[in-house]
Amino acid sequence: MNRFAIVLLCLLLCAFVVSESLFTVPLHFPKPVYDLSKNVLTQEKILLGRILFYEPALSKSNTISCESCHSPFSAFTHVDHKLSHGIHDSIGSRNSPALMNLAWQKSFMWDGAINNLDMQALAPISHPAEMGSSINAAIERLNAMAKYRKLYYDAYGDSTATGERTLKAISQFLVTLVSANAKYDKVMRGEVVFTEKEARGYYLFIRKCASCHAEPLFTTGNIENNGLRGDLELKDIGRMKVTSNPNDSLKFKVPSLRNVEYSYPYMHDGRFEKLSEVLNHYSSGIQQSKTLAVELQSGIELTANEKVDIISFLLTLSDKEFVFNPNFRPPK
Repeated sequence: MNRFAIVLLCLLLCAFVVSESLFTVPLHFPKPVYDLSKNVLTQEKILLGRILFYEPALSKSNTISCESCHSPFSAFTHVDHKLSHGIHDSIGSRNSPALMNLAWQKSFMWDGAINNLDMQALAPISHPAEMGSSINAAIERLNAMAKYRKLYYDAYGDSTATGERTLKAISQFLVTLVSANAKYDKVMRGEVVFTEKEARGYYLFIRKCASCHAEPLFTTGNIENNGLRGDLELKDIGRMKVTSNPNDSLKFKVPSLRNVEYSYPYMHDGRFEKLSEVLNHYSSGIQQSKTLAVELQSGIELTANEKVDIISFLLTLSDKEFVFNPNFRPPK
């Protein structure tokens, strides 16, 4: 092996070690979907992405950042309104999804319109009711800001902001949003045990809910019709809006139930305020249709006590260390 090859191998190994130290796969988690080898994590790029996440200059009005709809204190969603809000008090068409464990997701947005995390930020940046801008206009604003010249130089060895660098830096920060230390995780690791009520809820959950909300991510990541009655005002047809395929009518991505205590209101349109309302929907409110998920064809039979037990279990998915992690907030 020549000298150049040895140096290159050493650099690659060092990059792998650094990346591994910044992103650790929990032992009970599957292999991530996101290819870290194509966007090797570094402290400098993660910091840049973190600052960009809170940067209102990404929006046309210089007032809306990613955090505007994805607050760390609510598992990176919003809780004060049903639908996302954007520039000039615009109201979006869907509830903002919670952001966590994104490295394990194969598609993004409620309708799965984005299939690469590096491209996801393009959607809100260009949405007229969200940031109302474009990636080129956002980059122009970033290049005019002195603080970013140093941040991009530290991250990329070049002080120029580009679309690719910006999107990949945001992805690096998003990849670090790993939630895996709730009470549930501690039970799986043998550190604590469920209470009797939580244990009953867990076994009920496995029997009645896990086909769509599979452990340990508590989602399959699939896009399904969960039997919601159509919203007459929004007229949201779900995945069909992307594919124009009638078989995708009213299908939405199955959200993770991790940190569900913090991420209300629920469903793609934020129609439910409480977990009890969600369970009532599945037990007695399902709307039959041709595209309804097979698992829900007969509804989910739940007694009042079973609903209480399931909610007790769902609360064990709350990861306070994740929600209140200072490393996920704006740098001081």
